[in-house]
Amino acid sequence: MKILVTGSAGFIGYHVASSLLDDGHEVVGADDFNPYYRVQLKRDRAARLAVREGFRCVELDLSDRAGAEALFREGAFDLVCHLAAQAGVRYSIEHPHVYERSNLAAFLNVLEGCRHARIPRLVYASSSSVYGGNTKLPFSEDDPVDRPISLYAATKKANELMAHTYSHLYGMQTVGLRFFTVYGPWGRPDMAAWIFADRIGRGESIPVFNHGAMRRDFTYIDDIVLGVRASLFTEGLAACEVFNLGHNHPENLLELIALIGRCVGREPKMELLPMQPGDVEATYADITRARARLGFDPTTPIAEGIPRFIDWFKRYHGL
Repeated sequence: MKILVTGSAGFIGYHVASSLLDDGHEVVGADDFNPYYRVQLKRDRAARLAVREGFRCVELDLSDRAGAEALFREGAFDLVCHLAAQAGVRYSIEHPHVYERSNLAAFLNVLEGCRHARIPRLVYASSSSVYGGNTKLPFSEDDPVDRPISLYAATKKANELMAHTYSHLYGMQTVGLRFFTVYGPWGRPDMAAWIFADRIGRGESIPVFNHGAMRRDFTYIDDIVLGVRASLFTEGLAACEVFNLGHNHPENLLELIALIGRCVGREPKMELLPMQPGDVEATYADITRARARLGFDPTTPIAEGIPRFIDWFKRYHGL
């Protein structure tokens, strides 16, 4: 198939594009290489894809309506996997207008592109952040998600509503994926595993919010890729679907820090701080629906995934 993967220079997008190429699909990647984090990391991911047979990269800001229309008009895509977005709960508090462009206008352009090109299925990234301040654990897709506590979460909930509308009005099949704290090789510098590894390696203190009383459903990238692929290719899905993709096992943040310290070979130094605005104490994915409908069954615990990440982290930085 010919598949559009937006955000192909991003963490999850890079791995999804690489996996699709492994299976012989033709992949068109779209990315705007924005400077939210170090652009060179995105360029390095893109360079690894650029040498692969069947891959082509389009440098494009999808909030550019004319550019997005041209991409879909000329693309002749069989499927679309929309992983491009402005990430970050905390960043959204300080830079709200970036999220309006990247997460709302761009998503509308993708929906319109799929509608006019008659794309049979759109898979798109949502987020576990849509659960907001919910305290019932684990989080289920049937739980109410109408009280987001960050603008980032609000834009992701808006994406789900927009997708539902297009499925209802135009018969488009849409599949939203609520990712839970993804980590692994080629990860993002703004995520916990990278921040902790970097600071521990430098002998610097780690800011630990809510005084360490945090739990996250850390999910290894290879497991996430399998879930995304199942969302693209599984037959018999409904017109509008939303799935949790998480490990189904929340980890204590202090235990994660200790594990990273052991892998790095240094004792972590921690600065215990209060909870940050927009943050939540715990995330925990109920993956019953994804197991039943997609065959999604994550198998990588942090005891295996973190050492793999640290090995890559050291190689990438020449340590």
